[in-house]
Amino acid sequence: MDAGRRERVVLVHDWLTGTRGGEKCLEPLCRKWPDAKLYTLLHKKGSVSSAIEATRVHPSFLSALPRVERYYRYLLPLMPFAAGWNVTDADLVVSLSHAVAKSAKPPKGVPHVCYCFTPMRYAWHMKDAYFQKTGLLGTLKAKAVDTLLGRIREWDRRTASRVTHFVAISNTVRDRIRDCYNRNAAVIYPPVDTDFYTPSNEPREDFYLVVSALAPYKRFDLAIDACKKLNKKLIVIGSGQHLAKLKAIGGPNVSFLGWQPDEVIRDHLRRAKALLFPGEEDFGIVPLEAQACGCPVIGFARGGLAETVHPLGTANEPTGVFFWEQTVEEVCEALERFERESDRFDPRAARRQAVQFRKDRFESELFNYLDSVRRGDLAEVRKAA
Repeated sequence: MDAGRRERVVLVHDWLTGTRGGEKCLEPLCRKWPDAKLYTLLHKKGSVSSAIEATRVHPSFLSALPRVERYYRYLLPLMPFAAGWNVTDADLVVSLSHAVAKSAKPPKGVPHVCYCFTPMRYAWHMKDAYFQKTGLLGTLKAKAVDTLLGRIREWDRRTASRVTHFVAISNTVRDRIRDCYNRNAAVIYPPVDTDFYTPSNEPREDFYLVVSALAPYKRFDLAIDACKKLNKKLIVIGSGQHLAKLKAIGGPNVSFLGWQPDEVIRDHLRRAKALLFPGEEDFGIVPLEAQACGCPVIGFARGGLAETVHPLGTANEPTGVFFWEQTVEEVCEALERFERESDRFDPRAARRQAVQFRKDRFESELFNYLDSVRRGDLAEVRKAA
């Protein structure tokens, strides 16, 4: 880049409809490059942080559909067409992708770094969790879905060639990138706000906690059924397309608070006996926010959770309890084991574990990696991978 010329950075994000883990990763990039163009499928104004809102957001035609933020997930067949981003003026393209953002096409010779939350999970490894078939109609629908997803997988694999450098959010996702795209990836864990999520001196209370967007693959039905079976109090913070079904199976011991501000979430993490996390996540920021507050985690021993929680039975300083099958019986057994050995869990150990994933660590690792890519420092990039 010529001396004195402002660096032209283009950012790409799947959609901007709320502040979740992906947006927490995008925000530092927007702060660093406030003049960057930000391409996205759709943008619900005011739904993300001021740093993201302040960039030059360029939504696709999908964003013009009325109230599209309510049903955009059903527009999957249209997403590859809407994501036809042919970037022209750029010295660096950075996409943050779990769906289609990584398909952005950079100018010739310009690096495109994809911070990959996961290859499109509904097209690859979690298809059955999203598209369940029941009866003849369900079988016919499943065949149509299989045809559609087969084409989307072909498109997804083909457009992976537009990425010059993959960065995965966990070793789990690194392995998926290798399986789906036959590409290597560096691993840089997402940020956790350990300055905000801190312990308190309040005593733990007699309830378990769920905090999440409520999607089917997250399997919070297991948490509800297990707490009902054991007559344990459960508080659910979150909203999403699975909320109505979860409310239908909830009993008097289950309270649904809807989505809550961060201060309310922190307050509950400081007081809960443990966080329940029964799904297979790509990484999982909430379990680390829980540990930052000194709260143990009871969860499924696969995905990113296996990289962020020290389980009872194998760790000298356990920060949680694992179960190995997604069944109500396994969750019940994990809950009972946790209560039998609750004195083994030191909030200070949980806090120490979480601090390793703090925000400044993420920003330092990510921006150092991007600097290496822009310098063409292949040795450093290979070292990170």
